[in-house]
Amino acid sequence: MIPLQYWAIEAHTFFRAASVSSNSRNNFSIKFSTVLRCLQEKDEKKKRGTELNDMLVIFGVIIVCGAVFGGYVLEGGHIRVLFQPIELLIICGAAFGSLFISSPMPLIKTIIKQSLGAMKDKGGSKAEYSELLLLLYELTKTAKMNPLSLEPHVENPENSEIFKKYPGVLSNHHAIQFICDTLKLQISSSMNPYDLEELMETDIHSAHEEENRAPSTVARIGDAMPGLGIVAAVLGVVITMGKLTQGKEVIGHSVAAALIGTFLGVLGSYGFMQPLAAKMENNNAEEGQYYQVIKAALLAFAKDCSPKVCVEFARRTISPKSRPSFSEIDKATSSVSSKTAAAA
Repeated sequence: MIPLQYWAIEAHTFFRAASVSSNSRNNFSIKFSTVLRCLQEKDEKKKRGTELNDMLVIFGVIIVCGAVFGGYVLEGGHIRVLFQPIELLIICGAAFGSLFISSPMPLIKTIIKQSLGAMKDKGGSKAEYSELLLLLYELTKTAKMNPLSLEPHVENPENSEIFKKYPGVLSNHHAIQFICDTLKLQISSSMNPYDLEELMETDIHSAHEEENRAPSTVARIGDAMPGLGIVAAVLGVVITMGKLTQGKEVIGHSVAAALIGTFLGVLGSYGFMQPLAAKMENNNAEEGQYYQVIKAALLAFAKDCSPKVCVEFARRTISPKSRPSFSEIDKATSSVSSKTAAAA
């Protein structure tokens, strides 16, 4: 028969362990919330800078229009003369028509989406990259402990308890697909890290090339606009030839209206379309940086690095303006490890 003192000692040990586990959870919650709060506070400064970057597009349009039309007025020109809606109709109509001729509907939708997105800065914030790094840490840590336990998470990330903790990353469907497809491959079969790097680079290049079709198409349309302006000017000259008997004043107005076509075509190309294409390319490059971070972590995992080293490889890939510090990520990953240990 087991003595009563034995059960008393066991009960005391159990409740003490439960108390420690509860304290660990509380400590984790405090630490994790503190880390996130610090990241959010630091990210507020970046958001202010992002808002300024968003307004730079509007400022740029105002500066271009102010410099061109303001300089014209200061030289004694009449702004009403520049208002030639028919010339604008010829140039813009021909430009949009050539876009429809040269581009399939999916590309046109992408152009519209990226053109509207050009009003905003697409660079990832420190908080967004921190969330991505924590997800990569938890995935690599889970895979290190038991690779097969990761399979249900990558097979159905929408219902995964790991992915649900990071809604910012989960909302990026392309990034989630890239992560899950790569991890599925690493779980199902052994692959040389160099071959895996080439495979991931091919995937990133394909996506990047598809995204860059939109700005390159916009740039081509911009290159064509001066020629379309000349078309409008030639049509204006043809009309002017029919007014040779109506006096010098009428001919002068008609020639001026024809030349406005060339002016609008050149201004539309170099003042608006080319800068728009450049802005779209910059946004695509910023989004491509997100995939490079994922690639660095998964490649380090394929080389059998520890989860913290995998995250450090990924962190070093982030541009300095958005890169979380080593201590911030170290505290956050330590909090995740504490939670995992407490749950176990």
